[in-house]
Amino acid sequence: MGQYFTRERYGRPQFLAGFLLLAFLGQALWLLRMDSSAPSAGPRYYGAEEMRMVVGWRQWHGEGIAGAPYPNFGNDSVPGGVPENGFDTEHSPLIPLITAAPLLILPQHWNAELSDSWPWLSALFLRLPFLACGVLLGASLWYVARRLCGNAGGFVALTLYCFSPSLIQASAVWHTEPEIVAAWGAFGTVFTAIAVGHTLYAPREVVLWNWRRIVLLGVALAIAVGAQFSMIVLVPLALVFLLYVAPVRLQAGTVIWVAACVVGSVLLFAAYFFHLRAFVESMRHAVFWEATWRGFTVPGVYKQVATQVGRACPALAVAFPVAIVTYAVWPRTRYFGNTAPLLVAVLFLILGMAHPHAGGEGFLLAAVPFLMIFVSGVLADLMETRYRPWVAAGAVGMLAAYVVWSLLSLAQVPRG
Repeated sequence: MGQYFTRERYGRPQFLAGFLLLAFLGQALWLLRMDSSAPSAGPRYYGAEEMRMVVGWRQWHGEGIAGAPYPNFGNDSVPGGVPENGFDTEHSPLIPLITAAPLLILPQHWNAELSDSWPWLSALFLRLPFLACGVLLGASLWYVARRLCGNAGGFVALTLYCFSPSLIQASAVWHTEPEIVAAWGAFGTVFTAIAVGHTLYAPREVVLWNWRRIVLLGVALAIAVGAQFSMIVLVPLALVFLLYVAPVRLQAGTVIWVAACVVGSVLLFAAYFFHLRAFVESMRHAVFWEATWRGFTVPGVYKQVATQVGRACPALAVAFPVAIVTYAVWPRTRYFGNTAPLLVAVLFLILGMAHPHAGGEGFLLAAVPFLMIFVSGVLADLMETRYRPWVAAGAVGMLAAYVVWSLLSLAQVPRG
């Protein structure tokens, strides 16, 4: 135990990162407080959220499978992606299950009165899983950025994340769908696949030795695809990264990928509580690919995507052009640790443009953490040059202005 709690694992950088994550959580809670303090909120969002809670609660108590199909409680309450037959074509029961899960610890009679008597506490319980996903995604981003770019890059990436308006909004599920779950699953899938690929160079029995990472990769795939069916693109993407990182162990990499897909499929089946008929019918109605390329011929779509990314992290409006120009003209920055997140971010942006419905929003949100990794990696490379004082001063000034702007904008959020 003493070897685990060491300064290398829990030193000053980890405490500072923890402080930033607490700031992120505090902002999300403030947004949640403002959202639940209004006497009447938008029925579109609260109706869908309540529907997810109701059907998730029913599934936990053995009264059907959420979204397979939804009961007819009125069209205003049914979440997006649900046609007239009631089957959720875009999500598995994962989102309703985790929405209702925190309520399982409460007495049933209190559940019935919680929404009327304690609206803020009720909203908090309904959104606890999504707040947790937001914090865990931030922690994952910090871990990856620090491993790739060192402390400087890790703090740049985490600061960009912890004051991102869109990521705070997604974690608080404030007038939006809970895409934060799919974003966390996508981030975990990509970097777990890369990590597994690196371990294939070890002179060991890689399949058995990697069982923990196989399970982790399967869990990440199940979370991403279960939260948004169109994230099925991560399945071949994980194989591409596995085989690219370890081209000398193609057979072992393929076996590990297949094993992770089996684990993910079993976990996705578990979200249906192993009801074979409900699972088969849901997969039959599921829309795994609804991309249309018409949006690429409309100039307004490009402007809309750029606007959404800018709203997600306004600092990227300054940092990303600097990073992409540096990446283009300086060969030292064009290594795998910078290129991989840039390629994934571009792929998600393209898929976001190609999916005009809720799936597009999920891809756009999932692209933001990868853009942050890319920007932090290039800035960390610049900080290792003789221009370090100027680069560091510029980065600190940009981040300080970004933090102040984000906090001032949050303070102006109206109730409801």
